[in-house]
Amino acid sequence: MKTPNDPVMLARMNGLMRWSAAAAITLIMTGCSTVVVQPTPTANTSGGALRPVPSAAQLAGTYTVVKGDTLYSIAFRNGADFRDVARLNGIASPYTIWPGQVLKLPGHGAEPVHAAPPVVAKAPPSPPATSAPVFKSADTTPTPNKVPSPPSPAHASSAAPIATVTPVAPANPTPAVAATPVAAGGSTRTAGGVKWRWPASGSLAGRFQANAAIPGIDIEGKEGQPVVAAADGVVVYSGNGLVGYGELIIIKHNDSLLSAYGHNRKRLVTEGQQVKAGQQIAEMGSGSGSRDELQFQIRKDGSPVDPLDYLPSR
Repeated sequence: MKTPNDPVMLARMNGLMRWSAAAAITLIMTGCSTVVVQPTPTANTSGGALRPVPSAAQLAGTYTVVKGDTLYSIAFRNGADFRDVARLNGIASPYTIWPGQVLKLPGHGAEPVHAAPPVVAKAPPSPPATSAPVFKSADTTPTPNKVPSPPSPAHASSAAPIATVTPVAPANPTPAVAATPVAAGGSTRTAGGVKWRWPASGSLAGRFQANAAIPGIDIEGKEGQPVVAAADGVVVYSGNGLVGYGELIIIKHNDSLLSAYGHNRKRLVTEGQQVKAGQQIAEMGSGSGSRDELQFQIRKDGSPVDPLDYLPSR
């Protein structure tokens, strides 16, 4: 029997220990040479800062009804045709909605999501200089297509809704125009199956620009002067829940055409009320600047059009 001090046994034990240590080091190096750190899901919209990935509701393009909303004001706010909003949500005339109801919006999906690549941290030794970088440079990161945002007679409630969309300043400012006298009433013009007249007396102070935050015309006058219906119709919105419009009235003339009257000092009509062309519906107020004016719009199938193509010539 060999004793613990036997040279052969000691040599074998030393060799076994050296082999075990080498195997352990190899296993550690093999299993831990690369550590992958997965960041919180984000989306890159411009090759620069990352933002959280949109929620499922944002991707679907939805709007939650609040007090004061009507189907017409929601469609108006989002640049959509009220009929498309109604069809998409299975809402029949008279288009009853209620606070808390979630509506789908046509053509308002979120931006495409670009998930950020995982951050890879490598253990020493450092990788060779020729290794590929972890992130692409900013000028090679794809930029997704922008989707227009993005500021809407069944009424959710009589209270004013919460502002949901902040208008963005237009890329090209409205050019200065010479003051053109206009007068309410008087001559009429038929366009789109509707007989139109001017909604207020005053000077044409701002012309139509399709890409403006509030695409319409500005009629400068005096505070408190009459604002009249530009054509026969029914009031489908009377409130102050759309940011940038102040006290706003929207009139439906037929299934295709609406007119809108913003920056009023006082509204004189209520939702569901039938009005005649030339009937006073409001008192003129002031706009975002210092002048007293009516901000007037016409929308065809949900899209803004130049009111001067519908109103009688002056």
